[in-house]
Amino acid sequence: MTDKAPSLPAAGAPRGPGGSSGADGPEDSHAPARLWVVVLAACAGQFLVVLDVSVVNVALPSMRTALGMDAAGLQWVLNGYTLTFAGLMLLGGRAADIFGRKRTFLTGLALFTAASLFGGLAQEPWQLLAARALQGTGAAVLAPATLTILTTATPPGRARTRAIATWSAVGAGGGAAGGLVGGVLTDALSWRWVLLINVPVGALVLLAAAVWVTERRDATAGRRLDLPGALLVTLGLSTLAWAIVRTEAAGWAAPSVLWPLAAGLAMLGAFVAVEARARAPLVPLRLLRNRAVSASNGAMFIFGGALFCMWYFVSLYMQNVLHYTPLQAGLGFIPQSLSIVIGSKGAPWLMARLGARTVALCGVAVAAAGCLWQSGMHAGGGFLETVTGPGVLMALGSGVAGTPLASVAMSGVPHSEAGLVSGLFNTARTMGGSLGLAVLSTVAAARIGDGDSPETLAAGYGLAFRSAALVLVVCAALILFVLPRPAREVPPAPALHEDG
Repeated sequence: MTDKAPSLPAAGAPRGPGGSSGADGPEDSHAPARLWVVVLAACAGQFLVVLDVSVVNVALPSMRTALGMDAAGLQWVLNGYTLTFAGLMLLGGRAADIFGRKRTFLTGLALFTAASLFGGLAQEPWQLLAARALQGTGAAVLAPATLTILTTATPPGRARTRAIATWSAVGAGGGAAGGLVGGVLTDALSWRWVLLINVPVGALVLLAAAVWVTERRDATAGRRLDLPGALLVTLGLSTLAWAIVRTEAAGWAAPSVLWPLAAGLAMLGAFVAVEARARAPLVPLRLLRNRAVSASNGAMFIFGGALFCMWYFVSLYMQNVLHYTPLQAGLGFIPQSLSIVIGSKGAPWLMARLGARTVALCGVAVAAAGCLWQSGMHAGGGFLETVTGPGVLMALGSGVAGTPLASVAMSGVPHSEAGLVSGLFNTARTMGGSLGLAVLSTVAAARIGDGDSPETLAAGYGLAFRSAALVLVVCAALILFVLPRPAREVPPAPALHEDG
């Protein structure tokens, strides 16, 4: 989410609370040392938020052994974070505008850091899962404020461009480094340090932000927060995910599954009703009447649902089936991480030559081919043919498809709503990944049953990837038949002729 380029406050302009002028002007551009401390604080906050989506993947087998967790509990180590993060992220962005970016940043970072300490010291599975949900809540409050602090702290022009480039690179680096950082910490210390490492870093960033960041608030923002909408969509999706996970043990017809399914759907229906009547809705429903916005978000929801599981299942496969150490598993993810970066960087070049919709379709096809290849994993697999080869294809497809889908979503909205649509797109991707993980984990668990041999585990993980490939076929159909071409690609309409 990006802000419109702010203007410098006039000399002698009155200052608001906390040294703010009340407008979104940059801070003193004549203090470069202070400015870059602010930039580094914002980037460090973003790094922690993105890192914690993936850093736990390699530590999952160690968590299971130490806390006696079952397979369903393991996936909630991920989903507890991602569902609360995605469900409350738009609310966090609105809170930053209303209550001030510094205050929101400090509140989110303090909650994130405290939750990391709680999770790192957990002695029971429920304590770890509660900590991950609190981490996700803190991340949802923290993340939207990082970019707005950065853009309002730097003057327009080269300094702001460099700052945003640094922020983007740090965010990408956090996602790419998650597997390696998790493997190193788990192997050298223990799984607890994938969470505890956030505590000293978070405390240092808190201190720097409290001293150096100047409070900023959007003076034109209203004072309304759509808290009911945020809670309904987060609880609704979480309840649906929990019900799906329950089907593995109880079956689809059991009351313990049907009731939460009905409750989750009812909460999502209530969310739509609330958004239709709210004065300041979290998701203005009028945006979804825009075909470019709704189709691209739907495609990204499905795409995320199919591919988010890649890191989860491949990590389990490397450690439970191939018997890699956590460090080896972390190193094993480096080719995939590089492939995502390459795909993301190459997508704009391809879009200029082939068009956004064609590139998105190609990315989905490459990812589906990787899923099919990965589904052939077996107990005697080697690193190149059952980890690196298919992993690189899936990651490359993910990097290639994401940029054109985002481009189509943004092409149909005015500049004033670009930030909202960007936040909606990221939310769709993360929520799709969470629900997809719940579904595909249930598919794998149904195939594995009570078995724990490497052959049985590999067969279960492989079935999950075959199912993911089918989901990507649905995504490709949506892109092909529903996703509109961006305006510059739409061919001219045929001329109309009047009869008589």
